[in-house]
Amino acid sequence: MPELQEGQYAGEFIVSEGNGTISRETITVLSGETLEVGAVLGKVTASGKYKALDPVATDGSQVAAGILYEALDASAGDAEGVAILRMAEVHAAELVWPAGITAAQQTTALAQLALLPHVITR
Repeated sequence: MPELQEGQYAGEFIVSEGNGTISRETITVLSGETLEVGAVLGKVTASGKYKALDPVATDGSQVAAGILYEALDASAGDAEGVAILRMAEVHAAELVWPAGITAAQQTTALAQLALLPHVITR
C-alpha cells in the first residue's frame, strides 16, 4: 500500500492566537508569488504588498513582516491572502523559509518576527 502524505493545513503552524481573528489581516501578495502555508513574508516598502521573505533584497522584503496563514497562488497577478501579523505564538519549525536561506538569516528573521506586536516563535 502506498504511503500517503498530507500537506499543511491553513494555520497549522499556529500554537495560539488572539480571540477571533485579531491576529490575522487580509494582505495583498505580489504577482509572481506561489506561497505555502506558513511562508515567512516580507513587505515591499514602495507598494505595501507582501512577498516571500528575501534576506538579500533592498526593497523592504528583507525584513520578516508576517506569516502566511494559508497557501496562495499569485502567479498570474496580485492576490489577496491572510497573514498572521500580531498576537500569536507559532511553531518555528513549521515555518516555510525561502530556498537557500542561511541559519543566521533565519535567526535574524525570527528576531524580526518577535518585534511584531506579540508574535512569539517556539
